[in-house]
Amino acid sequence: MKNTLDLFHRITNDLLQDEKENPVAKHIPSSKLFETLDLSLKGDPLSEDEFEKVLKELVFASPRTATKGFFNQLFGGRNEKAILGELLAVMLNNSMYTYKAAGAQIGVEKVILREVCNLIGWDENSDGTLAPGGSMTNFMSMLMARDKASAKVSSQGLQQKMIVYTSKESHYSIPKNATFCGIGRDNVRYIPTDNQGRVEASHLEKMIEDDIADGGLPVMVNLTAGTTVLGSFDPIRPVSAICKKHKLWLHVDGAYCGSVMFSKKYKHLIDGIELVDSFSFNAHKMIGTPLSCSIIVVKDKKHLYDSFSNDASYLYQTDHDGFNLGKTSLQCGRRNDALKFWTLWKSVGTSGLEKIVDHLFALADTAREYVRNNKDYTLYSYDETIAICFNYKGIPARKICTLLYEHSELLVGYGSFKEDEFIRLITINAQNEHQDLLDFFKIMEQFVADNVALFEEHITV
Repeated sequence: MKNTLDLFHRITNDLLQDEKENPVAKHIPSSKLFETLDLSLKGDPLSEDEFEKVLKELVFASPRTATKGFFNQLFGGRNEKAILGELLAVMLNNSMYTYKAAGAQIGVEKVILREVCNLIGWDENSDGTLAPGGSMTNFMSMLMARDKASAKVSSQGLQQKMIVYTSKESHYSIPKNATFCGIGRDNVRYIPTDNQGRVEASHLEKMIEDDIADGGLPVMVNLTAGTTVLGSFDPIRPVSAICKKHKLWLHVDGAYCGSVMFSKKYKHLIDGIELVDSFSFNAHKMIGTPLSCSIIVVKDKKHLYDSFSNDASYLYQTDHDGFNLGKTSLQCGRRNDALKFWTLWKSVGTSGLEKIVDHLFALADTAREYVRNNKDYTLYSYDETIAICFNYKGIPARKICTLLYEHSELLVGYGSFKEDEFIRLITINAQNEHQDLLDFFKIMEQFVADNVALFEEHITV
């Protein structure tokens, strides 16, 4: 083990050093992957030297998601205290289904969940769990909504057509999850949105009433705190009133930006969060823990037990159910995703998490102001979001993003809203400074200037 840890230390040290000069790994086309890297598995073992060489080549060829050149996804950065927790979780290798198997680590998860519920404003009857990603926490919310609407469904299956409501700007997992839990994609209704991609609650009640008149059973409304493209926040209070009137489960998918709950300055973006039935957020996004760290909490913990608990005498043999977390989880064997968030939270405090969130919005303000003050740019997004959506000199967004990627300059993606397609720059890396955002634009502008022949047919003067 000591030799292996020394190998890990050598490779990571070399990677950190190389990232300073090369924030983007050299691009390998997928068509050339297997001839560029030795990924083959063979019958005979490699020597230690050969193994180190192959492993280092693989590491150096992988996308560098923690550098100032990565703006492509809704995660990024590298917080050292969170990484420490991740490494320790790997070494300990506890499974989080029973206190007997996880011991003190159960306490780590329970403390996180309790503090999250307290921040929302819920009482001791609330609780939650962790899952491998925001798609899974959204799935769990839909299962609980389904089971609350019909007590028989868990034993007898669906007896009636159920309906779920969301917006077109919500995460793609919503219709997918509807297939998994038997509701069906065709029974997902899309609420119209305003010009910032936020649901318009005024349309929702008529949609519900029409479905009831048609013999359907509305069971759930899904709202989004940080839509995938524009980073917008759906209004909670007016939708909550409608849900209470019609007895629908209300879930807020805050996978992307639900961490605004830690910020006094930006918590107003999820005003009314205490009114919802379930809420989820990814600490591996705004907070910057390593993937994955997805949390779902519910106002009434009975729904966790109703939907996910199942007796197993071979597993639950000691301790109170409250310390056997497999009783409230979709999974049985489950890695310890809580420790890395706990080590971060413990080291910086709640005030430190607030500073992380506020810093990301400040970075976004810097980028947005740069776009607004430059005549070569067109801005498509809005204030109080960490997504800066823009186009440069009329160049198609997908073309400039693809070429920046293929030339190993920057990793940034594109998105679309209504009729517009644009570059989507995300300020999700809390290790970035304001100059790093300004450097992003300089690198992109210089790349276009140096490769004008690739873009001249699109550039507008």
